[in-house]
Amino acid sequence: MLTSFMVAVAVLALLYVMIGMKIIHQGYRYTIEHFGRFVRVAQPGFNFVPPFFYRVGHRINMMEQVLDIPGQEIITKDNAMVAVDGVVFFQVLDAAKAAYEVSDLYTAIMALSTTNLRTVMGSMDLDETLSKRDEINARLLAVVDHATEAWGVKITRVELKDIRPPRDIVDAMTRQMKAEREKRAAILESEGMRQSEILRAEGEKQAKILQAEGLREAAFREAEARERGAEAEAKATTLVSDAIAGGNAQAINYFVAQKYVEAVSEFARSPNAKTILFPVEATQLIGTLGGIGELAREVMGGDGQKPPSPPKPKPVASRGAPTPSVPGIPRIEG
Repeated sequence: MLTSFMVAVAVLALLYVMIGMKIIHQGYRYTIEHFGRFVRVAQPGFNFVPPFFYRVGHRINMMEQVLDIPGQEIITKDNAMVAVDGVVFFQVLDAAKAAYEVSDLYTAIMALSTTNLRTVMGSMDLDETLSKRDEINARLLAVVDHATEAWGVKITRVELKDIRPPRDIVDAMTRQMKAEREKRAAILESEGMRQSEILRAEGEKQAKILQAEGLREAAFREAEARERGAEAEAKATTLVSDAIAGGNAQAINYFVAQKYVEAVSEFARSPNAKTILFPVEATQLIGTLGGIGELAREVMGGDGQKPPSPPKPKPVASRGAPTPSVPGIPRIEG
């Protein structure tokens, strides 16, 4: 009888120990309650929790977790309806607070993230919600993390997965983007044409400036040449005058003959006249040039001899068809 009692006690003691043995895996924490009151947090590994007097209250996951935010229909500041969904990453830092400061941690975090998402995106225009995701994420993270700090939870990241505006707004945005790109292309094309016209005008301006400078230089050179020619002619005239004053009769012959030859050459260069009519006095002048020179030389020399009579001009033979003669005017063909 005593042996049976001892065996029963040993079995009960073994069952008591086995029931009180708790193996906690890494990444988890257990809250231990004594008659319903929290007393401590059991760490990972082997833990003994005496049955009947103590029990495990909550099993808390201490690893970083992700919580999906279901799709939400949000009205933006400019009255556009958009569908938004996202994810929240969080980690429990204090197991006791996460177990006893909030009734349902996951539901609370989801409700808090959803309401703040509506608040943040409702205060922004549609264009801002589409282009400022980083700003939305940062504002949500700051608000939700501050609210969950009392629960012993750290919000590590808040990310928007997708923002879906209505189909008509998407079509309007596509047309707007196309029009904007066409406008930009037209502006760039007009800028290119404007630059091309400016460069062309600059080139024409430079060409005209260079041409004007060339004409100016040519006129300057021509005027300088005429000036030097006039100086040479004046010098020659001075020399001839000095020679005449000194009694040189050949200078008179040279001067008169030169002027006569220049006058006749001007007649000969005429492109329209093949026949030149000289008066009789002009032909007689040709014959008397030598006589004038000789007379001047005799007068200036004072030798007293009689100057020879000038030769009579010979009639000029016509190379073409005969031309009716005019009394007193011989005919010369060029």
